[in-house]
Amino acid sequence: MQRVKEHYIFNIKSELCLAFSFSINSMKKAVLLINLGTPDSPTVPAVGKYLKEFLNDSRVIDFPYLKRTLLVNGIIVPFRKRASTKIYKELWTEKGSPLLYHLVDLAKKLQSSYGDEAEVFYGMRYQSPSLEVELEKIRKGNFEQIIVVPLYPQYASSSTGSTTQKVMEVISKWEAIPRVSFVQSFFREEAYIKAFAKISTQFTYSDYDKIVFSFHGLPVRHINKICEGKLCSGVDDCIKSCGTERTYCYRSACHETARSIAGEMGIVEQDYIVAFQSRLGKDPWISPYTDIEVANLAKNGAKNLLVFSAAFVADCLETTIEIGSEFHELFIENGGEKVQLVPSLNSEDFWVEGLKSIIEKY
Repeated sequence: MQRVKEHYIFNIKSELCLAFSFSINSMKKAVLLINLGTPDSPTVPAVGKYLKEFLNDSRVIDFPYLKRTLLVNGIIVPFRKRASTKIYKELWTEKGSPLLYHLVDLAKKLQSSYGDEAEVFYGMRYQSPSLEVELEKIRKGNFEQIIVVPLYPQYASSSTGSTTQKVMEVISKWEAIPRVSFVQSFFREEAYIKAFAKISTQFTYSDYDKIVFSFHGLPVRHINKICEGKLCSGVDDCIKSCGTERTYCYRSACHETARSIAGEMGIVEQDYIVAFQSRLGKDPWISPYTDIEVANLAKNGAKNLLVFSAAFVADCLETTIEIGSEFHELFIENGGEKVQLVPSLNSEDFWVEGLKSIIEKY
């Protein structure tokens, strides 16, 4: 009798699980891919508009409102927009901004992979396609579930946090709020690690004196805020391991990313370094700094560097121009010969399938 009872209970549980799984899988789902943003064109007005929106975000420059407004609108944008426009002109192609057209291609391929299972949308945190416009399309579509995918592998308040906040602000005003899931970070995901390792196989690692994992930098104060006031700059534990308690520590996540990719590639620790690029202003940013490391490697006899920019899943100004051009020139000036940028994942077919596998977990 007991066995019959247990069998009966097991069958009920199984049926409930199957019913729940079916109800989730049969939901009308929207997938929203989001990247940071790009000017609408490589012109001074468009670049100025982009910089103004981006840098006035309180999660990007986390100063009090008045100080931030005066700094950004009165100093940074007026003095940087022309120089930045020149750089964007170097970056621009016949297809436009790489960050945007790679996002469009990724969304199209992902939609093709999903078929009728989900509808894929895409937008930018700053400028166009705007999140307001894309989310309005989703609202009108009466979707039962929205899976939001900020395309930043490592969490940072100024990227993932800002994007999540913006999406929540828009959706919170809807009368009917569907089920919403966020892919907050994916640096631990096997599909992401394997994708970067695979795209690097076009290069022979032994041809390079050193491999550099260069990540976008952050002010140290941003790291300290995430750590709830516990100063962690230079702490070995933060760099050497990234347990669940450090999931939102950007620096720790970057080091974990480099370890994972290097491990997948079969590269030992002494053959690579981790550094941080794109710092702005005089406040201390997380170190070591990529430009300084690149110059020092050349001065110490290195001739060829292979550089990963694994904080980005699409090529952009920070990869193509900063690493592929500016760091290359800096390396040569100091005695080196070649800085080789590993292309980003962009819309490679294996990355489309990898990203889909990550999204499906949500």
